[in-house]
Parts: sequence; C-alpha cells; structure tokens
Amino acid sequence: MNDFSMKNVLKKNVMTIALFGIYVLFVILAFTLKSTNMLEPSIVTSLIEQNAYVFVLGAGMLMCMLTGGNIDLSVGSVVCFVGAIVGLFSVENRIITSSYPVPVVLLIALGVGVAYGSLLGYLIAYVRIPPWIATLAGYLAFRGLGTQILTKASETNAISLPNTVAAGELSDIFSGRLFETDWGVINIPCVVIGALAVGAIFFLNMRSRHAKVIKGYDVEPKWFTILKSTIIGLVIMFFAIEFAYDGGLPIVVLWIAGILIIYGIITEKTVIGRHFMTVGGNAEAARLSGINNKRVMFFAYLNMALLTVIAALIVTVRTGAANSFAGQEYELDAIAACIVGGVSAYGGAGTIIGMVVGATLIGVINQGMSLIGVDQNWIKIVKGLVLLAAVVFDIVTKDKASKRKAPVKVKAHEVDEALAKAQADLEKAIEEAANEAAERTASTADEGAVTTDS
Repeated sequence: MNDFSMKNVLKKNVMTIALFGIYVLFVILAFTLKSTNMLEPSIVTSLIEQNAYVFVLGAGMLMCMLTGGNIDLSVGSVVCFVGAIVGLFSVENRIITSSYPVPVVLLIALGVGVAYGSLLGYLIAYVRIPPWIATLAGYLAFRGLGTQILTKASETNAISLPNTVAAGELSDIFSGRLFETDWGVINIPCVVIGALAVGAIFFLNMRSRHAKVIKGYDVEPKWFTILKSTIIGLVIMFFAIEFAYDGGLPIVVLWIAGILIIYGIITEKTVIGRHFMTVGGNAEAARLSGINNKRVMFFAYLNMALLTVIAALIVTVRTGAANSFAGQEYELDAIAACIVGGVSAYGGAGTIIGMVVGATLIGVINQGMSLIGVDQNWIKIVKGLVLLAAVVFDIVTKDKASKRKAPVKVKAHEVDEALAKAQADLEKAIEEAANEAAERTASTADEGAVTTDS
C-alpha cells in the first residue's frame, strides 16, 4: 500500500528543514549584527572548503557505524600524523636531507593509510578488540607520533610546504579552482557543470521512478518527484553560481562529490552496502545467511583509514603546512555529522544524503556563530545540544513507530478458544480425509470385482 503523505515527507526531512531554517537565521543575524553577507561567494565557498574534511571523514564514519554503531576515534590524530609525513618528505628538514617528488609523497601517505587500516581492521575484526579501545589507542599514539616528527624536523613544531608543493602539483590535485577566473567574473564552465548536474538529477530521479512503476512498486506521485528534483536542482545551481563568482569550481568540491556519489551507490545499490546494513542490523542473522562479518568489519576500518589519508591531504594542502594541532576534534565532527544526519547509533541504518545534511548543518553552525562573534566555547555547547537533540528525536521517533506497530494484546481465554477451534477443525479435516480415502478404496474394490466377473 502506498503510504505517501506530506506528513511522512516532513518527518523524513526534519533535519533538512532545520538546516534551511538555521542557515536563513544566520544569514539574517550576520547581516543585522555584523553587516556580513553570508551569501557572499567567498563565504559560501569557504563553508565547503573549511568543512571538506567532515564530508570525507563522515563517509568513512558512516560505513563504520553501519556495522553496529562502531566508531573510529583515531581519525583526527591520523590526519595529524599523515600531514607530518607529507611535510617531512616534501621539504628538506632536520630529518630528511632532500625532498621527494610529489607522486612518491602521495604513495607514502597512502601506504601509511593501508598499513594502519589493515592493522586496525585485523585487531577489531579478527582479534575482536572493541573498536573504541583499538581506535582510542590510535588516537593517543598517532597524535604523539605526529607531534614527535614535527618537533624533530622543525624548530617551530610545524613544517611549511614550499610554494612548489603547496601551490604546485599537490594544489592541482587537492586545492585550487577548475577553469579559474578572476573573482567577481562569472565562470561559465562552472555554471555549465552545475546545469549538467541538475539535468542528471532530473533524469536519474525520473528513471528511478519509472523503473519502480514497471516493477509494480509503490511510488511517490510524479509531481512530488518533479518538485524534489527541482529543489535539489536549485540548491546545486545556488552553489554553482556562488562558485562561479568566486573564481571557479573548487577542486575539493570534485573530491567531495566523487566520494559522496561512490559511497551513495555502495550503500544503496550494491550487495556490499546491504552486507554492511545487515551486519549492523543483526550480526548473528548476517552470519547465518552467509555473510562474512569479520571481512565486513575489516574493510570498514581499512576504508576509514584510506579516507582519513585523503582528508589529511586536503587539510594539509589547504593550510599549506603540517602542524601538531591539525585534526583536533575531527573525529567528533565526523561522528556528529552522522548522528545529526540520522545514522543510527546502533547500526544498520543510515544514508550518505543524511550524513551530508548533518555535516552541512555542523558547518553552518560553526561558520554562522563565528561570523556573528560568538565565543568558540559557546559554539561547542550549541553543537553538543544539537547532537543530543538529534539522538533524542531519533529515539522518540522510533519508539512511536514501534508502538504503532505493536502487536494487539489477546486475552488468555481467547487464545484457548482459538486453539480449541483449531484442534476441532483439524480433527474434522482428518475425519473427512479418512472418509474420502475409505470411499475411494471401496470404489476401487467394486471396479475390480466387476472386471473379474466380466
């Protein structure tokens, strides 16, 4: 039965509506209190660039949480450590006497990610160390290792990337603009890319709906699919035009979009994604159905480590330096983005789109409150309250849903009567079957006697 209703739509998109409302509120407050326009292209671009690490780490944290509410507390420290490794091999310093080519530096960073992810995944999946303990060890160890490397390599406890690296090959890969133009001059390729993305959204949504209709599935009304696609398209074009007036499409946006699309497909369209969901929903049922739970857990943390390396490279290139403060509280931002975005704290449920909404909401709160001059401590308080509210809302919503689906209570005498009736019906059916069998036997015997007489 098709249960589409605007009430259900609003319930499913509470955080998206909250994000829009909070953004509009900060736009008004920033302009009223500080005469700052949050819709200015440079501010909109910085919202994405400064929070790029949340989107990247959030995708990995989502996969971990799907396996049963598991998390990785080490990602912020690993960002610091990988940044230190990149800085160490990129410039001459007190440890390395000559710099390495950028491709070699990237391979070393990826190697660190693979090694750590494999070790962490093995300890959690096969040695069965609880994830929070294993990752807490990484949180402490890698922060110490990163700080130690930077202390030994530089007197300032930081390594500045040279212009040939920060503004060269690494920047071309993780930073900068695509088809860059002057600020304030509209970048036509950026607008065209945005328009193509909008067209793709319309096409994919309509094709998905048509496929469901062909298979006989319940679908939302056609007008709602068009409305939904239009709203998404307007958001895409808003960002495309803002980027176009700020010099062009940021390279980091391509990284974010690519990662989100890939993981969106994995979680919703592939067998691997269903395995993650199943393991998180009921690990024992997943095992009995033939899913290798240990392998799923192993790859969840290997994947998290690789995405952490990408986040570290993005952050290091954007800041132009490796320092011991990099990555602080990144793990909390990633977890908060998932929880606020509706990812279940118990595992088995969550979407990339939800995580994106959560990450954007966290970013808007950070940026909006900073622009109106709110102290950082108060920003942390507000983010904590938002996180708590999201969890409470999730629990209350699920409790109400379970009560609506609760089984009807049946009295004991009604159960006895039903059992007695079922037993009587069974005896009657057995008696009728026996009578029919006796009649068939008698009929067969009569036919045999007639044949013999003939």
